[in-house]
Amino acid sequence: MAKRDYYETLGLAKGAGADEIKKAYRKKAKELHPDSNSGKPEAEAQFKEAGEAYEVLKDADKKAAYDRYGHAAFEGGMGGGGRPGGGYGGGQGDFSSAFSDVFDDLFGDFMGGQRGGGGQRASRGADLRYNLRISLEDAFAGLQKTISVPTSVVCDGCNGTGAEGGSEPTTCPTCSGMGKVRAQQGFFTVERTCPTCSGLGQIIKDPCKKCGGQGRVHKDRSLAVNIPAGVETGTRIRLAGEGEAGMRGGPTGDLYIFIEVEDHKIFERENVNLFCRVPVSMASAALGGDIEVPTIDGGRSRVKIPAGSQSGRQMRLRSKGMPALRGGGAGDMFIELAVETPVNLTSKQKELLKEFVDLSEDNNPESSSFFKSVKGFWDSMKG
Repeated sequence: MAKRDYYETLGLAKGAGADEIKKAYRKKAKELHPDSNSGKPEAEAQFKEAGEAYEVLKDADKKAAYDRYGHAAFEGGMGGGGRPGGGYGGGQGDFSSAFSDVFDDLFGDFMGGQRGGGGQRASRGADLRYNLRISLEDAFAGLQKTISVPTSVVCDGCNGTGAEGGSEPTTCPTCSGMGKVRAQQGFFTVERTCPTCSGLGQIIKDPCKKCGGQGRVHKDRSLAVNIPAGVETGTRIRLAGEGEAGMRGGPTGDLYIFIEVEDHKIFERENVNLFCRVPVSMASAALGGDIEVPTIDGGRSRVKIPAGSQSGRQMRLRSKGMPALRGGGAGDMFIELAVETPVNLTSKQKELLKEFVDLSEDNNPESSSFFKSVKGFWDSMKG
């Protein structure tokens, strides 16, 4: 029976590129794998056929020869993953290699996420998180603060190697320094982290007594941190290389500082704008006048209250808010008036207010308009 065209086997057009070939084979391998097609011997045969096609087409030289001469290019045991003595039958070594490429893509993350030898010999240190609470005034002005961070630093007894007395780690005999071991399981070649060296590719015969062979020790470290003006709750500051030291000389992780800005007694913040609720007396709101309000920089500003101001009226002080974190000026400050009703009146004050009420029949337009609408509502309900 004539052998099928390799491109046809993978469902590709002739001359397909490397990415298309790999994607097509991955799809075929998942579709035809014997574990998913028990009791279907034809699926196993097609699975092997797809592996043979991929073994040729993934190799640029073999692919070029096949594109020019077809199957004749590999007669006599030259290619296709086949061996002298007939076709593909016993050539599982090459087939396993072909499928391993795709297997690494599909399952590499579950096996450690790295390919190649010794990829984990020196593991990176962990990133650290530090939560920092600051006042609104500090967020406005920025500050430099010294913080104490519990972390891991390079062991000075072994200079991070993990070996006692300056000795060097030796290559792991189980994985030959690869950090991984392979096991054949049917048509799969499965990679697992080496159990002897835990994926480091090296073992230490005489561990450092100070760090126990880890190459790092726990220690509280003081750091001076610059907090820029304009930060707000949720701002994250990254300090590269200030995290935990890596295992056995591996690169250091990063330190992330998460900012939380405390609530303020006077100001309420909304992005770069500030809001300040200022109580004013009923007389001041009615007559108008000037009031003095605080600003976040510790200063004072005079604000003119128009006569007849009501509760909730806002006035803007431009550029008196918070600075923008990455430049671009500052926000505004909004003064919101809260007209205060007097309490604990004396007899004289009550008498004067009653007199004022008798004389203020046309001085409350909002009340007049409201109760006029209420009267109309009641009249319509009666109708």
